[in-house]
Formats: sequence, structure tokens, C-alpha cells
Amino acid sequence: MLGHHIGRLVIASAIALAAASAASAADFVLSSPAFKDGTPLATKNAGAAKSNPNCVGENVSPPLQWSGAPDNTKSFVLLMYDPEGRAGLGVSHWVAYGIAPTVTGFAEGEVSKDSDKYVGGKSLMGVGHYSGPCTPSGTGYHHYTFTLIATDLEPTALKPGLTRDEVFAALNGHALKATGLVGLFTKPAAAH
Repeated sequence: MLGHHIGRLVIASAIALAAASAASAADFVLSSPAFKDGTPLATKNAGAAKSNPNCVGENVSPPLQWSGAPDNTKSFVLLMYDPEGRAGLGVSHWVAYGIAPTVTGFAEGEVSKDSDKYVGGKSLMGVGHYSGPCTPSGTGYHHYTFTLIATDLEPTALKPGLTRDEVFAALNGHALKATGLVGLFTKPAAAH
């Protein structure tokens, strides 16, 4: 009877340990008070390039916040990518890195322009700050994926102006953990 009781305690302890490990593995979280994962971004978050009729917004970056980064994080990388853009070839909307480990988010509109809180890379649009969705008509919802990567690189390790692929190459062996958030967007039917 005692052996059976001890066996149950060992199993219960193993389950509790596994649950604690699973919880800590899920602790690194990227979120936004403006939209939930897998839900639409606001029209104001869309791009505002007057030369592109698909840019129907104000290019106001959504607020982003994160927590639970690994203890040995020295900097963060934050990317925004549209995998359906350019008919499936993808569009890199924002490349930011060198974000200090003390930074836990960006306010609404804060990254719609260059900031001293991050090193600007180079998006497909050729800029280092947020460029909102310019979803073509008739292509349905695109999945604008925000990816936050904790790294062991010092904030000044990477030079400004790197593309998404160049950042990935530099992160090889230096990425600690990642988390993501997806905002949907499609050009509103009434917008021309």
C-alpha cells in the first residue's frame, strides 16, 4: 500500500513538473492591447503611401508588449512579415533589432518612425521603421506576422540597414527564443 502511494506521488510530481516546464516554455509572450492573435488590425494600422491605392490607412503602428524573455537575453529582434504578400513571395514590412533587454514594448505609433529604442533594418519598402499593410483588393485577409526573437547579441552588435534575411544570417547561433503575434488585414471593400 505504501509503495502504491509513493508511486502515485512520483507520478503526481512528474505531472506537476511537466506542467511547470510547459508553463515556463510558454512564458515568452508577444501581445497587443489593440488586437488579439489572429484578429484584424485596425484600418489606421494600414500603410499610408499616397502613391499606392492599396494603402488605405494612416501607418500608425499598433501597440506591442512582451514579457517572459529568457534571463540571458541581451537584445531583441522584432520583425513584421506578410507571407501572402507579392502573390506568396512575401513582404518584409519591418525589421528592427538591437532592442535593449529592458524594453518591454512600444506604444501605439511609436515605431511608425525611426526611434532610438531600436536599430532600423531595411524592409521591402527600404525603410527601418514600421510600414503598415497595403493589401491588394481581392486577395482576402493577409496574415501580418510579428515575430519577437530574444538574442544573446549586444544591442550594438548589428549595423543599421540589414534586411530580414541578413538579420537571420547574423542570428544563427544567437537566437535564444521566439514568440509571435498575427494581425489580419484586407483592404476594406469601400476603400478605393
